[in-house]
Amino acid sequence: MGKHKELGVDKNGVQKVLRGYDYFADMLGQFGLALIGNLVGQLTYFYTDKVGLAVGGVGIAMGIAKVIDAVTDIWFGNVVEQSKGGNEKYYKWMKRMMIPAAITIILLFTVPKDISQVASFAYVTITNILLTAVFYTLISTPYAATIVVRTTSLDERSNLGIFRAIGSYIAGIIMAIAIIPITNALGGTQNAWIKFGVVIALVVLLSLLVCSINGDKAVMKVAKYEKEEEEEKVPFKEAAKMLFASKYWVIVLLFNIITSVTNAITASANTYYCKWIFGNDNLVALVGGFGLLGTVIGFGISKPIIEKLGVKGAIDFGLLGTIGAMIIRCIAPSNIVMYVATGIVSSVMMMPLMCLYGVLLGMAVDYNEYKYDKKLVAISSGAIGFGSKVGSGIGSVILSIFLVLGAYDASLQVATTSMRYSIYGFANIFPIFINLLMYLIFRGFDLEDKLPQMKEEVEKRRMNSEA
Repeated sequence: MGKHKELGVDKNGVQKVLRGYDYFADMLGQFGLALIGNLVGQLTYFYTDKVGLAVGGVGIAMGIAKVIDAVTDIWFGNVVEQSKGGNEKYYKWMKRMMIPAAITIILLFTVPKDISQVASFAYVTITNILLTAVFYTLISTPYAATIVVRTTSLDERSNLGIFRAIGSYIAGIIMAIAIIPITNALGGTQNAWIKFGVVIALVVLLSLLVCSINGDKAVMKVAKYEKEEEEEKVPFKEAAKMLFASKYWVIVLLFNIITSVTNAITASANTYYCKWIFGNDNLVALVGGFGLLGTVIGFGISKPIIEKLGVKGAIDFGLLGTIGAMIIRCIAPSNIVMYVATGIVSSVMMMPLMCLYGVLLGMAVDYNEYKYDKKLVAISSGAIGFGSKVGSGIGSVILSIFLVLGAYDASLQVATTSMRYSIYGFANIFPIFINLLMYLIFRGFDLEDKLPQMKEEVEKRRMNSEA
């Protein structure tokens, strides 16, 4: 107990339990998961431009995988919820799935040559389902839950959210800067992408291993300090009904869906933009490098922005700022200076928002306890993951629709007018409307001010039940 007392309490008087290395190890978990997510985000380009598959078929295959992926999130969330082992069970699930996930990452790129398009689409669908719907889900769902069970301090949850956002964006920047130049340096062929996939698989495996090992030890420390109780098991249908009846959880769900739509499109936008608008896909490294600058600045202002504006204010700051940047970009869409500058601004504005994923989930779980006397930690995390996967699937489909409407042809040397306008559409115009939609949705999120009183009510109930 003494070790925990050394850390003091947060501004609400809640005991702190996390140290610097706990934040770093937890960040590595998000880093590994984000590497997978960003790698999957590049698959449409890989399948169309490196394997030679038809863009419409790729869109269908990826869409099917994402639909199945979305469904498994809620189901696996309930599976994790029903499993035994207290807080330690979340990291055990991560350990079980790390090696299968790493192997499947490599399989994504080993699409057999000299087989029919139908067979290729079947291979693409199956490997994507295995990675995203099964292995990734059984890692990401328990991982998302750990932000709730490791600490009850809102300050520490906020810090975990910031570190997770750092891990996520480092992974995104690495992919944005490295994947095209490295694979091109290796020959630009499918074999080059396979080699890159092997390296990423090993990095993912190591990152998740460090996270889970540290998590095992950290959870046991919490268990010694604070009595850990197995929450009453709730049947799947009943739990799902509770969640969808919660206004705030639904808003967080929509938040995940919409941000995932944007992320899925953004993951490929730079590659298509640099290749077809600027005429050189190696410029992805330059664009990504400036994006890193915006990310660093954004992280630097995230904590003071969140503290100054609060959760809802920080979200508005990110959404309205990004909308403004995209409107400016539309003025001169083929100007690389304008493209880079607005990308930096957008990265800066979105950082505080991205740091709040875990905080919003924690607030939704706390509200569950107030409304239902049940936290529903794992299924809440899994169902939020469901929103992320649905969003990614929608994003992939939207990207494919834009490319089809623009009569995309990867064999051309120069983009046609329709191809250019389709790229402008999904890279510049679509983000304006999707972020405006999210801004309107968050008008109904007033939990931030109500939560302290709700926690007091929960504590009174607990004391009365023990009396």
